[in-house]
Amino acid sequence: MTDKQKGFFYAIMGPVLWGFSGSIAQYLFTVESIPTQWIVGIRLIFAGLMLVIWCYFIDSKALFAILKKPRYVFQLLAFGLLGMLPAQYTYFMAIKFGNAPTATVLQFLGPLFIIIYISLRKLQMPRRIDLISIALALLGTFLLVTHGHLGQLMLSPAAIFWGVCAGLSQASYTLLPRELLKKFDARIVTGWSMLLGGIVFAPFADLGHVPSLNLLAIISIIFIITGGTMFSYLFYLQSLNFLTPSTTGMLSAFEPLTATILTVAFLNTKISGAELIGALLILGITFLQALPPNLFNLKFRYKDKN
Repeated sequence: MTDKQKGFFYAIMGPVLWGFSGSIAQYLFTVESIPTQWIVGIRLIFAGLMLVIWCYFIDSKALFAILKKPRYVFQLLAFGLLGMLPAQYTYFMAIKFGNAPTATVLQFLGPLFIIIYISLRKLQMPRRIDLISIALALLGTFLLVTHGHLGQLMLSPAAIFWGVCAGLSQASYTLLPRELLKKFDARIVTGWSMLLGGIVFAPFADLGHVPSLNLLAIISIIFIITGGTMFSYLFYLQSLNFLTPSTTGMLSAFEPLTATILTVAFLNTKISGAELIGALLILGITFLQALPPNLFNLKFRYKDKN
C-alpha cells in the first residue's frame, strides 16, 4: 500500500467511524432511552482518559509539559468547556431531537460561523468564495429543515436549535485550540480537553445513576468511546501524515454518508430528496473552502492575434 493509499484509508475510516458513532447514539437515545448527558459524560471522561494514557506511553514528558504553565492550563480548560464539551453535547442533543444524518450535516455549518467570525474580527467583507459558501449554507439549511415547503418546518424546533448549536460549537472547537496545537501534539490537547471537560461536566451528567443497560447497549457505548471517539480521531490525525488538510476535510463527507446509510437501513429513518439536496449544499462548503483562495479571482487574458 502506497503512502497516498494509506492516507485515503485513514482519512475515510475516521469519518466512517464517526458516522457509525452518530447512528449508534441515535439507537441508544430512541430505542434504549439512555440520557444524553450520561452518554456525553461517559464518552468525554473515558475517551479522554484513554487518549491521555496512550500519550503517556508515547511521550510522558510532553504529556505533562502542557500542565506546567497556567496559561496553557487555562487554554485547555477554555477548549474543554467552550469547545470540546459543547461540540459533543450539542451534537448528541441534535441527534436526540432529530436524527444522526441531519445532526451530522448541520454540524458542517461550522465553516460558516468561522467565516462570519473572521470577517467581524477583521472588519472586512468575506471573500467571494466565502459569500458563495454562506449562500450554500443558508439554502441548504432551508431545504434541510423545511424539505422545500415554505412556511412549514419538517424538523422540530429543538432539533434545529441543537443542530445549529452543533455547527456553532464546531466553529469554537476549531478556533479555540489554535495556539495549543502550534506547541503541543494534537492527541495531548484533545485527550486533556476531553478529560477536563468530562470531569467538570460529571455532576450534571449524573454518572452515578447508571441506566439499565442490556448487552447490545453496553457494546454500543464501548464502541462510541473507542471506535467512535479515540480511534476515529487517531485515524484522522494519521491521515494528515500522508494527505493535505484540505483533502482530509473533503473526505470528512463520509461521516454524514455513513450516518445516512446506517439510520435508513437499520433505524427506519426517512430521508427526502430535498433533505439530500440540502445536505449536499451544506457539505459543499467544505469542498469550496478547500479550493485555492484565488480560484474565484482569476482573470484570464486573451492574446491579440493581430
